[in-house]
Amino acid sequence: MDRLGRTATVLIIAAWLTAPDGAAALPASGQRGSEAPRAVQAAPPGIEQELTLKDGTRAIGRVEQVDGERVVFRTISGTVIETSASQISSLRTIEGRRVGGTFYRADPNPTRLFFGPTGRGVPAGGGYVGVYEVVFPFVQVGLTDRISIGGGTPLIFGEGSAHPFWITPKVQVLAGGRTQAALGVMHFLNVGDGNLGIAYGAVTHGSTDSALTVGAGYAYVRSSGEIDGAGVLMLGGEHRVSRRIKVISENYIFTGLGLASVGVRFIGERLSADVGLVVPLGAEERVVFPIVNFVWQF
Repeated sequence: MDRLGRTATVLIIAAWLTAPDGAAALPASGQRGSEAPRAVQAAPPGIEQELTLKDGTRAIGRVEQVDGERVVFRTISGTVIETSASQISSLRTIEGRRVGGTFYRADPNPTRLFFGPTGRGVPAGGGYVGVYEVVFPFVQVGLTDRISIGGGTPLIFGEGSAHPFWITPKVQVLAGGRTQAALGVMHFLNVGDGNLGIAYGAVTHGSTDSALTVGAGYAYVRSSGEIDGAGVLMLGGEHRVSRRIKVISENYIFTGLGLASVGVRFIGERLSADVGLVVPLGAEERVVFPIVNFVWQF
């Protein structure tokens, strides 16, 4: 646990530092420059942009005015940066929202809670790679804005047995303004003499900062040509409490038993880290298990 604790601490700090504070322009010495954008235009209200100059300066705000080579950029704190288009290394639109004089970046992994899915979809060409509990790596990739596919496999498994793995196809069936719904399967293969999994549906209502997710599924086991299974209910929630921290809870009920969990997600620009606790419900012995997940959005 000491080694695990050190690893968790390092990655959490990395997540904390990956997102620059949008309140002012930040120096980023040593950052390699690139060609200036071919055309710089004033951004409409409501659009947030990240500006990087060739000297390494970075700021969050939006381009207010373009006059020939002259570019006027106003940060979310109100500071005005005047530069020339030729000095701009990159200018890109970013997701998030303003809160006072700071910028809250969007959660880079809104399609999942700790383990269970939300009703949100992975955008086409996007995706993430991560690891559950340090020893269960996984990946999910968006084929379209509605369809994604992924999978994973444990790093540690029994000797002399086939290497187990799982696949996770997911289809978003509703993409409303505040309500999203998805259907999917988490199917395990090479598990003993058969295979198992869970087919589910999930509905999420709210924003990426604060939302409630309700899910229902059918957990099944297929062995020797026979299928046995049971229903599963999931209730989860997420609430942003600061620029870099979101509180998450994910809870399950199945066949008289259950699981309750709560923890926090540390939000970076692309890296997020989940730390929490999960408690079995209805078991004879009350045991608390840690949750330690890391996910990188690409």
